[in-house]
Amino acid sequence: MEIFFSVGEPSGDQHAAHLIRELKQRRPDLEFTGYGGPLMEQAGCRNLFQLTDLAIMGFLRVVPLLWKFFSLYRKANRYFREQSPHAVVLVDYPGFNWWIARKAKAAGIPVYYYLPPQLWAWASWRVRRIRKFVDHVLCGLPFEKDWYAKRGIEVEFVGHPFFDEVAEKELNRSFIDDWASQSHRQVALLPGSRNQEVKRHWPMLIDAAEQIHAQHPDARFLVPCYKDSHRRWCESQLINRNCTLPIHLFVDKTSEVIELAECCMMVSGSVSLEMLARTTPAYVIYHCSWEFYVIANRLIDCRYISLPNLIANYPVMPECESVGRTDSYIGKMADVVNRWLSDPQELDRVKSEMQRLRDEVMQTGATARTADAILRRLDPDTSAGHLEAA
Repeated sequence: MEIFFSVGEPSGDQHAAHLIRELKQRRPDLEFTGYGGPLMEQAGCRNLFQLTDLAIMGFLRVVPLLWKFFSLYRKANRYFREQSPHAVVLVDYPGFNWWIARKAKAAGIPVYYYLPPQLWAWASWRVRRIRKFVDHVLCGLPFEKDWYAKRGIEVEFVGHPFFDEVAEKELNRSFIDDWASQSHRQVALLPGSRNQEVKRHWPMLIDAAEQIHAQHPDARFLVPCYKDSHRRWCESQLINRNCTLPIHLFVDKTSEVIELAECCMMVSGSVSLEMLARTTPAYVIYHCSWEFYVIANRLIDCRYISLPNLIANYPVMPECESVGRTDSYIGKMADVVNRWLSDPQELDRVKSEMQRLRDEVMQTGATARTADAILRRLDPDTSAGHLEAA
């Protein structure tokens, strides 16, 4: 039995890799093929193309890559017709995955959308594509189940795998202890996981860090980069600016830095759920052009940009969507972090509020439930046997 994955985001690569391992535990004979990232490949997926290298946002950035996306679409279509995998699993990345779903459906292959795009927040009219091309939605947020069900879509709430990954993560305690033993305030800076996000937000984070350090000279800034190319680029910007701030760059230390930091400034993304799980106060930012802002505001029906705030429907994490010039936004970011560092009671209040929300929504087992949901439909006997053993 073969399952085809299509995953275009770094976070999706992580979630899909965990799901592949979970499925292999139940069915060692399963084969996995598709478009994904390096973590999926390590988990046993035969990547036909590393789609996570094309993790971009914005119409103008997509245009130069249209031919590449079209060739991948045609390649997937041929693969579906010639190899006939038993299922297609999509993870987020809707712009491209709609086309994958269309061709899988045309080939008679069942389509599962794991962690579907947030249609309830923006472009809700696109739900008709889910209805037309997707057989089963496996959603990660509690309110999504009712939203999809009311629109006539077969949906199952499985939970968000980020909570699994946080619970299972073995932290590098020596790293945490070494930094915790220093008599400094630890502030995390998370510049994002996409290349364009890092390039757009890193200068803002440096500027805000300068204002924070001016008020709190004992602050140290820890930067967990998604990959080494990001670390090198961020370092080059510090050198170009002759920056002497105590900024320390790491790779593969995101969880440790989140656990260690008193507070954080971060680019909006699914890693905000790990902030929630570890109750690390965070100021969430997202900077965009005026063109993108105008278009997005016509499509987005949502008050917040971070997942914890969307789940709670109120600002557990302060956030800011910045547009155009960044000067005024940088001051706001620095003011919030300076207030947290100056007022331990305020910092504790934010952590308590995050802990309350975490205790309400955090549940583990999402990856196992997703594997069961897929196999229950593809191979009822295997799934039932696993559930009985559990």
